[in-house]
Amino acid sequence: MKSTQETRWRIGELAERFDLPTHVLRHWEEEGLLRPERDAADRRLYRESDAYRVAVILANKSAGMSLEQVRALLDATATDRRAILEQHLADLEDRIVAIRRSQHMTEHALECRAHDIAACPNFASNVADIVAGTRTWREHARAHEDHDPRAER
Repeated sequence: MKSTQETRWRIGELAERFDLPTHVLRHWEEEGLLRPERDAADRRLYRESDAYRVAVILANKSAGMSLEQVRALLDATATDRRAILEQHLADLEDRIVAIRRSQHMTEHALECRAHDIAACPNFASNVADIVAGTRTWREHARAHEDHDPRAER
């Protein structure tokens, strides 16, 4: 006959499962992300649902979400959850553009004959619209987000 008692872990045991220091779980509890049970001696006891919640927190943090975003995502209604995810997707798209620009600049700097990248004529022409005030950095980045710097080689 199967036992109906659910497995419970102490803080060190759960932290070890996820290769985390115990202070991280305590911090997440302080932030309202975890709500472990307490035993008679007031020690934390984590259930299987807490373990899944830790996995969700780690997955979302790996995806670039802040603890505030993760908390909102975990506690949100379906409508709010969609808005949070849509905003996160927009943030990711902005980061992708920034990474592409960084990659382009780095590749160019590696091949540029100018000692100072700020004095490089190609770099200067690439950012002239920002210097002239005709575009913001974000507008400039959006206009160039589909640009593949490897195609220039």
